[in-house]
Amino acid sequence: MDQITAELFPPSQVPYPIILARILGALLMGAVIGFEREAKARPAGLKTHMLVSLAACTFSIVSLESVRLGDFVDDRVRIDPLRVVEAVTAGVAFLAAGTIVLSRGEVHGITTGASLWLAGAIGLSVGFGHWIVAAIAVGSAFTVLIVLGLIEPSHKSDRNAVAAQGDEPPDAGKSQDQR
Repeated sequence: MDQITAELFPPSQVPYPIILARILGALLMGAVIGFEREAKARPAGLKTHMLVSLAACTFSIVSLESVRLGDFVDDRVRIDPLRVVEAVTAGVAFLAAGTIVLSRGEVHGITTGASLWLAGAIGLSVGFGHWIVAAIAVGSAFTVLIVLGLIEPSHKSDRNAVAAQGDEPPDAGKSQDQR
């Protein structure tokens, strides 16, 4: 039974209560962004953002712990926590790209894709113990999504009204990539 207990709770560089706090923090911070996306009925909402943040946090904690594992003391084995950052960034970017669609000449889901990518970064930040960086990122994202979200609908309706009157050039309102 001692071997099983030792296997379940190996010595940890980061104390288990801190690991629990980091995981809960990543869930809560991911939820802040996800809540806003959920409220706007976007494809990736509360649960998705929470899970992306949790996954990134878990990868970073495992990365930190792996660096200090006794099994990897050999000079031939090199563990680099930055590779975890790269892997999470690439993985979340792939997931986020899946939320972006082109429909009737308009791009949809790009903000949701960006918010998923940010949820990954927030999870990594919390997992590596950079709570302040994660909190500033969450606050900044929430401000961008809420404050600019309030301004954006009036801007879009103004643009649509101008287009309806025929005063807008044929490619106005399209991104540089769409022109």
